Amino acid sequence: MLELTPADFQAIWLSAKVATVATVASLPLGFVAAYLLVFTRMRAKALFDGVINLPLVLPPVVVGYLLLLLLGNKGWLGGLLAQLGIRVIFTWKAAVIASMVVGFPLLVRSIRIGMEGIDEKLIQASRTLGAGRLDALFTVILPLSGRSILAGATLMFARSLGEFGATIIIAGNIPGVTQTIPLAIYDYTSTPGGDRLALSLCLVSIVLSLAVLLGNEALVRRFRREVRG
Repeated sequence: MLELTPADFQAIWLSAKVATVATVASLPLGFVAAYLLVFTRMRAKALFDGVINLPLVLPPVVVGYLLLLLLGNKGWLGGLLAQLGIRVIFTWKAAVIASMVVGFPLLVRSIRIGMEGIDEKLIQASRTLGAGRLDALFTVILPLSGRSILAGATLMFARSLGEFGATIIIAGNIPGVTQTIPLAIYDYTSTPGGDRLALSLCLVSIVLSLAVLLGNEALVRRFRREVRG
């Protein structure tokens, strides 16, 4: 029997909010990063690629600690934001930043694979017909990358829903403020008698993730039909 408390509904809402904002905010950055990796000959491309993918191999707790050093009151960026009256640490915005950093490699990798599959002759043809770089970007590369962008956004959203290690370091585990589904489950598993509530949230997490994957599949099929049509 599914049993949810008001705090659980807050955690579910916050998880969806954090995952949505992190995914939407990362999409343009991920597209630009993938474009630079595929279509430019910039120097130190291997280093750039390595830095983007670093969160994939680092423990999430390490990522969270590095973010804490950067965005804390004594950090370079945190001090600058504090002077502007902006507080990030231990707010839901910190959870968004943690999700963005951890999920960004998945987003870029997916878009990059889609871009690498584009026939270069199509881009050359558009340039031959007088299209500038921006025209080719918006009329050829962006439409043909649609499926990979959708796939990357789905992966990132699902990864953000499950983000734990970096979030608990930089955002803390504050019920109603920064406590997402994984953090609430962590609380229940360390509380006597909390197994039933933890299992309920696990089921909610599974249903949400499955809904995201099914939604992505439906969008990809629709996108494929529109491209063929």
